[in-house]
Amino acid sequence: MSLISRGHPSRGEGFVLGLVATGAVSVAAAAIVAVVKAVIALFQPAVEVRMPVQEVDASALSGLPGISAAAYDSATVTMTELSAGARWMLLLEASLPALATVGVCAAAWWLGVSLIRARPFRRSMAWTIGVAACLVIAGGLFGQLAGAIGRAIAVDGIAAADPRAHDVFWAFLVQLDLAPLGWGFALALVATAFQVGERMQRDTKGLV
Repeated sequence: MSLISRGHPSRGEGFVLGLVATGAVSVAAAAIVAVVKAVIALFQPAVEVRMPVQEVDASALSGLPGISAAAYDSATVTMTELSAGARWMLLLEASLPALATVGVCAAAWWLGVSLIRARPFRRSMAWTIGVAACLVIAGGLFGQLAGAIGRAIAVDGIAAADPRAHDVFWAFLVQLDLAPLGWGFALALVATAFQVGERMQRDTKGLV
């Protein structure tokens, strides 16, 4: 009896699935390394922070051919007196999306392993994808909010020494990207499909 007739993937399919599972583990490891780098960068004496600014004219660009006007909406600022609260919020901004990436990669790895074993519709698979969906939504949205709070704390720290900082930097600005919400809903739908498939598979076995 061949592998295909037993419902197992062929050798080529197994190779592809193993490659995908290995790639998922590699991406998860890279996300963890990125978090470690963020920790090191944010807890140095001098920290580079990308800060939104209030439409500062870019005079060096406005005179170029075909450009009628130009302005900067952000600036990379090196801060030597950044508070601990701002550092932790900026760390959350970097680490929460990375945690979501780890969750998605874990789900992809487990799915690859389950397909190799010819058992994709298992209860743990629906739970794994569901947790990944929650991590994507929470990591994406709360990460953006944490970054905005961290920058607001940084602006307050600068303004305490010079009130003119409020004329340059936004006191509080959330540039919300709803893409994580859409990806999270899509993963939640996939998790529901696996849950339904697992229940149908169990019912089918009961009829045999």
